[in-house]
Amino acid sequence: MSYLAFTFILLMISFKTPFMRCQNVSCNSTDLRALISFSNFIELGLDWSSSEPNCCTWTGVTCDNSTISSRRAVRLELGAKKLVGKLSESLADLDQLRILNLSHNLLQGYLPGKLFGLQKLEILDLSNNYFVGPIPGGSDLPLIRYVDISKNGFNGTLYATIFETSPHIQVLNLANNYFTGEVSASFVSCYYLQHLFLDGNDLTGNFPESLLQLRDLHTLNIQDNLFSGSLNEGISNLSNLVELDVSFNRFSGILPDVFESLGKLEHFSARSNMFYGHLPKSLVNSPSIITLDLSSNALSGIININCSAMLHLSSLSLGANQFFGPVPESISSCQRLSNLNLGRNNLSGEVPYAFKDLQALSSLSLSNASLVNISSALAILQHCKNLTSLFLGDNFHDEQMPRNMNLHFRNLKTLVIPHCGLRGQFPIWLGSSKMLQLLDISLNQMTGTIPSGFHEFKFLFYMDLSHNSFTGEIPVSLTELEGLIRKNVSEERPSLGFPLFKARNMYKQISSFRPTLDLSYNKLSGLIWPSFGNLKELHVLNLKDNHLSGNIPDSLSGMTNLEVLDLSQNELSGEIPLSLEELCFLSNFNVSNNQLHGEVPEKGQFPTFPCTSFIGNPGLTCGLVAYSPPAQTPPPPPPVVFPSDKMTIMGWPFVFGVPTGFVITVGFCFVNGWIFPRPEKRKVRVTRIGR
Repeated sequence: MSYLAFTFILLMISFKTPFMRCQNVSCNSTDLRALISFSNFIELGLDWSSSEPNCCTWTGVTCDNSTISSRRAVRLELGAKKLVGKLSESLADLDQLRILNLSHNLLQGYLPGKLFGLQKLEILDLSNNYFVGPIPGGSDLPLIRYVDISKNGFNGTLYATIFETSPHIQVLNLANNYFTGEVSASFVSCYYLQHLFLDGNDLTGNFPESLLQLRDLHTLNIQDNLFSGSLNEGISNLSNLVELDVSFNRFSGILPDVFESLGKLEHFSARSNMFYGHLPKSLVNSPSIITLDLSSNALSGIININCSAMLHLSSLSLGANQFFGPVPESISSCQRLSNLNLGRNNLSGEVPYAFKDLQALSSLSLSNASLVNISSALAILQHCKNLTSLFLGDNFHDEQMPRNMNLHFRNLKTLVIPHCGLRGQFPIWLGSSKMLQLLDISLNQMTGTIPSGFHEFKFLFYMDLSHNSFTGEIPVSLTELEGLIRKNVSEERPSLGFPLFKARNMYKQISSFRPTLDLSYNKLSGLIWPSFGNLKELHVLNLKDNHLSGNIPDSLSGMTNLEVLDLSQNELSGEIPLSLEELCFLSNFNVSNNQLHGEVPEKGQFPTFPCTSFIGNPGLTCGLVAYSPPAQTPPPPPPVVFPSDKMTIMGWPFVFGVPTGFVITVGFCFVNGWIFPRPEKRKVRVTRIGR
C-alpha cells in the first residue's frame, strides 16, 4: 500500500513540474517594453504596477498560452478606463496583438502610423476619444475585421490604403468625425463589408458609386453629410441591405422605385433632404419595412400606404412635406404601428374614426395639419390605450377646448396642443392623466383659473401655459411637483422617433426639453409663493407679463439648478434678494418693469446680466446707474456744482471725479455687454456630444 502511494506521489510531481513551469512563464520581453512605453504616455487612468514584471497579469492585457519561453500579448482592452494621454508608437511592437480596444477614454493626439501595420490585428476600437488628424497612410492590416474610430476629431479625405489592404473587414465605423471630400473608390476592395457608418462628417459628392458594389452590406449609414444629387438607382444592387439612412443631406429628385429589389430592408430614412414627387409604389408596398422616415422633404400627392402589404410597419414619419387630402383612414389597418407622424402637411378634415383601432400606437403627431373638431379627435384617440405622446398643435383654430368630457388618457406622458387659439377653460379631464410629464397648451385663448391638484402629477417636469388669459393666483400645488423636486422621479423622459414641432417654428427633440414652468403672458395675480424654492430640479421659471405683486421670496435660491428666471412686467416690489447670488447656473435673469428698489446684487451671476434685465424699476440702482425710464438711454450725469469760496468741499477733485466716474461706469457696462451684449463666439462642433 505504501509503495503504491509513493509511486502515485512521484507521478504527480512529474506531471506537476511542467505545469507549474508553464504557469510561471512571463510575458515576452519585447511586449513588456512596448507596454511600459505605452504606459509612459498615459498620464492618468492606468493602474499597472511597474514592480510586477509579468505584463500578462496587468489589467486589460491578455496573453496567449505559449509554454516555450515567453507568452505573447494578444489582447489589449482598456475601454472606458478614463485614460488621459497619447498613444505611443511602441504599440506597433505588439506584433501578435489581435484585439486593441481603447474606446471611451480621453486620449488625444495623432495616431502613430506604425499602428496600422499590425499584421495579426483583427479588432481595432478607438472610438469616443479626442484623436485628430488623417487616417495614417501605408496601412497594412490583412486580417482586420472590425474598425471603429467614430466620435473623434479625425479629418482629411477617405483615401487611406486601409480600404485596399483589408479585404476581410466586415465592420467599418468612421462616424462623427470631420472627414471631407468624396468617398474613395477603393471601398470596392472591401468585398466582405457588412456594416458601414460614414454619418456625421462633411463628405460631399453624389451617392458614392463604390458603395454600390458591396453586395454584402447590411447597414449603410451616410446621414448628416453634404451629399447631393439624386439617390442612385444602383442601390437595388444592395439586396442584403437591412438598414439604409441617407437623411440630413442635400439629395434631391424623385425617390427611385427600386425597393422591390431590397427584400430585406427593414429601416429606411431619407429625412431632411430635397426629395419631391410621389411615394414610390415599391416602397409603400414593401413587406419588410419596419421603420420609414421621409419627413422634411417636398414629397406630395396622397398618402397611399398599403398596410395590407406593409405588415411589419411600426414607425411611419411623413411630417413636413406637401402631402394633401384627408388624413388617410387606411393607416388604421397598420396594426403594429407605434409611431406615426403626419404633421406639417396639407391635410384636412377630422381624425378618422378608425384610428381608435390603432391599439399599438404610442406616439402620434398631427400638428399643423388643418384639422377640425378637437372634441371628436380626443374622443377617438382616447381608445388608443398605449398612447403616450400626442401632438395636435396648430389645428382646431378658434374651437372650444372640451372641459368636462368623459375623456381618459391614462398612459399619456406628453400632450402638446399649442397655437390653436382654443377658447374655454383648463381641461378638467386631464386630471386622469396621472402619468403626464410634459404639457404644452400655450398660445391659445383659454381663460379662468388654473386648477389645483398638480401635486398628484408625480412625473410632470415641463408645463407651458403661456400666452393665454388665465386669471387668479398661481396654484400652490405647482410648487409641490415631485418631478421638479427629486431628480430620480423625472429621469425617464419620453422619447420619440420624430422631432416635436413647437408652435414658434422650432424643432426640438422631446428629450432635450429643460424642466420648465412657463406661465408668462397671462393675467395671473397674487404672490410668488416661497415654496417655489422647493423645486430643486427646475431649470426655467417664466412668470413674465402678469399682475403678480409682493416681494421676490428669498427662498427662490433653493432652486439650485435654475438657469432662467424671468419675473419682468409684473407689479413686484421690495428688493432683489441677495440670496439669488447663490444661483450659480443662472444665465438669464429679468426683473425689468416692476416696482423694485434698492441695490442690484453684485456677486454670483449678477455682473453678467445686461442693464435691460433691471430697467423700468425707478428705485433700483447699481452703483451710479438708476434703472428708471427712459430705459433705452443711460441716465445723465449729476449736475456739476462749481466751487465757491464758501464751499471748499466741492473742490476740483469733485468737478472731475463725477464725470470721470460716470464715464467709467458706462464704459464698464459696455465692456461687460450690459448695454450691447457681446457677440457670441462661433460655436464649434464637439463630436463627443453627438450631432
